[in-house]
Amino acid sequence: MSPSTRHAPARTVPSPSARQAATRHQPLGNPTRGTTNPNRLRRVDRWIADGPETSRALRAAADPLVVDLGYGASPVTTVELARRLRRTHPRVRVLGLEIDQERVAAAATSADPPRLEFRRGGFELAGTRPTVVRAFNVLRQYGEDDVAAAWRTMLDRLAPGGILVEGTCDEIGRLCSWVTLSAEGPLSLTLSCKVSALVRPSTVAERLPKALIHRNVPGERIHTFMSTVDECWAAAAPHRAYGARARWLATVELLAARGWPVRSRPARLRLGELTVDWSAVAPR
Repeated sequence: MSPSTRHAPARTVPSPSARQAATRHQPLGNPTRGTTNPNRLRRVDRWIADGPETSRALRAAADPLVVDLGYGASPVTTVELARRLRRTHPRVRVLGLEIDQERVAAAATSADPPRLEFRRGGFELAGTRPTVVRAFNVLRQYGEDDVAAAWRTMLDRLAPGGILVEGTCDEIGRLCSWVTLSAEGPLSLTLSCKVSALVRPSTVAERLPKALIHRNVPGERIHTFMSTVDECWAAAAPHRAYGARARWLATVELLAARGWPVRSRPARLRLGELTVDWSAVAPR
């Protein structure tokens, strides 16, 4: 599994009966093109290290395992994840999973067991019970109707209190979005962007998670949300004299004043992040 699936054919998540028939040696899912870039996932890495749900889960776990699902043809982003997590969560182990055995073999030279390992696996998470799963640019090749089954397959395999972070980003990691989920389902949506490069916040809509990207149309909550963020960005234009970050902070303040359930702490907002409750953007 890996990023960049614009030209990949549509695939289908296995049905429940097919999942039951799969063995531990039969990864669930389909390989993708494998394209990736160094530092591409830095924004979601920071979230996993310091986000409220993920950091709480990692601190509470007796043996905190983080699975990086579908790292692609190069293990570079998995190596970066392990390094970043180690700064704040020194007990964490990271396991990179790929369906393509050749990619697993190629990653072997980057392994540093037990802190960093690589294995063949898919949505079944190779039989592990991780505390956190990062699944980025994996579901883009699947149909929207396949998302719920993929989420449930991964969530059912999490350790108690575990968290799934599933999302999408552009090729250099300047535009990102992800859904944070617990065993009960989606908790929040996070947008993360380089605000100094923004023309308008809705630019990130082209990188929405699969569950939302086709719902960005009039009548859907996500469309109303993205449109409102743009309106607040325009209203905050006078703040650009103090820099893009000041304009971004003013934008989020206006958004919250309009009643949107903003979850982000000030320190996260300054990174160009915006997190809202899932219920505010969930498909109708």
